[in-house]
Amino acid sequence: MEASSSGITNGKTKVFHPVAKDVNILFDELEAVNSPCKDDDSLLHPGNLTSTSDDASRLEAGGETMPERNKSNGLYFRDGKCRIDYILVYRKSNPQTEKREVFERNIRAEGLHMEKESSIINSDIIFVKLHAPWEVLGRYAEQMNVRMPFRRKIYYLPRRYKFMSRIDKQISSFRRWLPKKPMRLDKETLPDLEENDCYTAPFSQQRIHHFIIHNKDTFFNNATRSRIVHHILQRIKYEEGKNKIGLNRLLTNGSYEAAFPLHEGGYRSKNSIRTHGAENHRHLLYECWASWGVWYKYQPLDLVRRYFGEKIGLYFAWLGWYTGMLFPAAFIGLFVFLYGVITLDHCQVSKEVCQATDIIMCPVCDKYCPFMRLSDSCVYAKVTHLFDNGATVFFAVFMAVWATVFLEFWKRRRAVIAYDWDLIDWEEEEEEIRPQFEAKYSKKERMNPISGKPEPYQAFADKCSRLVVSASGIFFMICVVIAAVFGIVIYRVVTVSTFAAFKWALIRNNSQVATTGTAVCINFCIIMLLNVLYEKVALLLTNLEQPRTESEWENSFTLKMFLFQFVNLNSSTFYIAFFLGRFTGHPGAYLRLINRWRLEECHPSGCLIDLCMQMGIIMVLKQTWNNFMELGYPLIQNWWTRRKVRQEHGPERKISFPQWEKDYNLQPMNAYGLFDEYLEMILQFGFTTIFVAAFPLAPLLALLNNIIEIRLDAYKFVTQWRRPLASRAKDIGIWYGILEGIGILSVITNAFVIAITSDFIPRLVYAYKYGPCAGQGEAGQKCMVGYVNASLSVFRISDFENRSEPESDGSEFSGTPLKYCRYRDYRDPPHSLVPYGYTLQFWHVLAARLAFIIVFEHLVFCIKHLISYLIPDLPKDLRDRMRREKYLIQEMMYEAELERLQKERKERKKNGKAHHNEWP
Repeated sequence: MEASSSGITNGKTKVFHPVAKDVNILFDELEAVNSPCKDDDSLLHPGNLTSTSDDASRLEAGGETMPERNKSNGLYFRDGKCRIDYILVYRKSNPQTEKREVFERNIRAEGLHMEKESSIINSDIIFVKLHAPWEVLGRYAEQMNVRMPFRRKIYYLPRRYKFMSRIDKQISSFRRWLPKKPMRLDKETLPDLEENDCYTAPFSQQRIHHFIIHNKDTFFNNATRSRIVHHILQRIKYEEGKNKIGLNRLLTNGSYEAAFPLHEGGYRSKNSIRTHGAENHRHLLYECWASWGVWYKYQPLDLVRRYFGEKIGLYFAWLGWYTGMLFPAAFIGLFVFLYGVITLDHCQVSKEVCQATDIIMCPVCDKYCPFMRLSDSCVYAKVTHLFDNGATVFFAVFMAVWATVFLEFWKRRRAVIAYDWDLIDWEEEEEEIRPQFEAKYSKKERMNPISGKPEPYQAFADKCSRLVVSASGIFFMICVVIAAVFGIVIYRVVTVSTFAAFKWALIRNNSQVATTGTAVCINFCIIMLLNVLYEKVALLLTNLEQPRTESEWENSFTLKMFLFQFVNLNSSTFYIAFFLGRFTGHPGAYLRLINRWRLEECHPSGCLIDLCMQMGIIMVLKQTWNNFMELGYPLIQNWWTRRKVRQEHGPERKISFPQWEKDYNLQPMNAYGLFDEYLEMILQFGFTTIFVAAFPLAPLLALLNNIIEIRLDAYKFVTQWRRPLASRAKDIGIWYGILEGIGILSVITNAFVIAITSDFIPRLVYAYKYGPCAGQGEAGQKCMVGYVNASLSVFRISDFENRSEPESDGSEFSGTPLKYCRYRDYRDPPHSLVPYGYTLQFWHVLAARLAFIIVFEHLVFCIKHLISYLIPDLPKDLRDRMRREKYLIQEMMYEAELERLQKERKERKKNGKAHHNEWP
């Protein structure tokens, strides 16, 4: 459990600027617990233009007492003693008055204290402030098994050998010359980040003397207090009836407009955090996490977990781990790209393409496309070499292994985090049934095997029929994606002829590149539009399935949305990688769509340049758009809210809102929680691994984006969103299984990209079988002499179909009409026995491609499984620490109980009340 604002370090009290001005709660001054709660003005006080925690220094200078300061900072009740743990918001004009009255009456019956306040800018809006006293917190903390600190940890240092000690001394002396951990946060200037290294145990009121309680007000931190209050609100009735219970139902039917815990004051301060300390945890998070000035530092995960809860803390821990693991992948990918740059002048294939001024290529489209020299594609051949070179295969194997290492080491990292955050023994509570499920199946009931209580039951036949309809909907939407890709294919086929006849020479001479570029941009717009449609369809299908609990609903919705967006984002990429230019036929016998449009061919330098453009443009545009929407939308919404307030109250009047009204004017967290954040990163992970053999710079782009993404998300959580309810989780849930599936798919796709899309296999076959070094066991650049000529076939121009015959006869090249042109394929010449039939080299290349796919997949999968087997999920030192901690906890509990009994015995003797048969 982290240190609270009392600042305990090594058993001594360390004084620093407190996070909150804490005081003891005076229970006798609070109003009666069981007093009736009404929607009238009995508890309602008009809103005041109160100052927030930014004015704390002014109040201290004025010599005001602690309750007076608390009263003014917007975090406490009007008496300045009871801290606000939760806020409910409703409108007086809402007709659900009776339900609220019963609900609030039952809230007070549970022991929670309540206070109401009207809004400053709208008297129709009412804020209900809730506070949980110590007795209520203790009672429900015991029911919820909240783990609390009870003894400081004692670390066991293993024996060190003399040789290792000498090495450690040498390393320490060397480190003195290096910067002192520039990526770590400075704990001397930020003492609030120091960990409270204590053993924890489930809270028990009977053994309260075992726990470290310096101040009852700060023993339960703010996130835990809010979680306990939310737990209570979820179990309070608002109407007579078996299912008329819980805050969520009241939010659904509109009885309450919002419900949220408060932020701990402002996130900005006039004073420097290094000289005056942090005013609150929110200010501390902003300065050491959400600020752009600390982009290169590690995240303060313990503080994130303390403020936002374990579920959000685990997301940022995973995002930070993913970003850190991208460093070696980005470095190797950049090395592969630079290797292509360095070896560009020595590449025999690009040299031959650039010098092939006498090789005339056949037109790439019907009629309007002209003949062209092979040397005109010199630039594209050089660019292709940057991505398709000798290091590409190594990089594909590396990335497949990297994905496995990333997931295996994340499991180890997650185990360490779960141990540090007391999540090892935590089990999720039995979830409540969704109200929609109860309403649908309330007539049929059966006994719950866990709780032993009757609950609504969905028949197996009904469940199967709904799943079949949902699966049909998923299949239909995938067909819509395929139809959109088909439309893009038709666009590419039609526009390549249009651009070839364009009046601008720049576009006319680069018609294929212009076609690819515009098609990618149009495809991106279609992707973004379909994403909006897919979200609505996924919601409809998930609700149609009628999942029993919220976690089942979330997993079903997550799987559908990922499947939709993954197919939507990658379908056109799969087309370019594996279908573009593969089934076009040959000059004189082209394959056509609907017997009309000739299928698009690859550029004379290959199809890899099209795949690189597709990945680069989509990846950059999508990440830029996502980052803009993540931060831009909340900023615009909050700016618009502040603008309306200024217009209503006058721009010259400076209004200082209480904290609850400030938070209400912020944007609520997404309805799907962390779904959008995870989905964005998982789709990026797919782009980074699935087609990385065609675009080695993908990990570098992902790394740069994630460095920005971490700070954008942190800024959004700290400054633009209401504080989400702190919730617990042991792992990242269904997303881990999706990551494993992507890792397996990446091995298959990269094998096909290298074998089919790139020219790696044809070059290898030529070098060993047909080139100058055939039979010598060599494959250097000298062995590639003549490769370009051997990879091109000859076509007789008089064999063109009437609708394919170009308008130009090619006389501009040699002064006389051309008789022959060349095209990319392995076919016999027109004067052979079987004109335009496949050559023996074609079958050799095909066999080599299939063999490479099989060998590559089996080799990489064996390496992946070997790595998974060799890397244990739990680090050995962590396993030893857990065993030792379990032993020490038992000893400490026994010693504490023995100490208590001995103390009671001494007190009895001192008071003259000795008893016989006393133990010990």
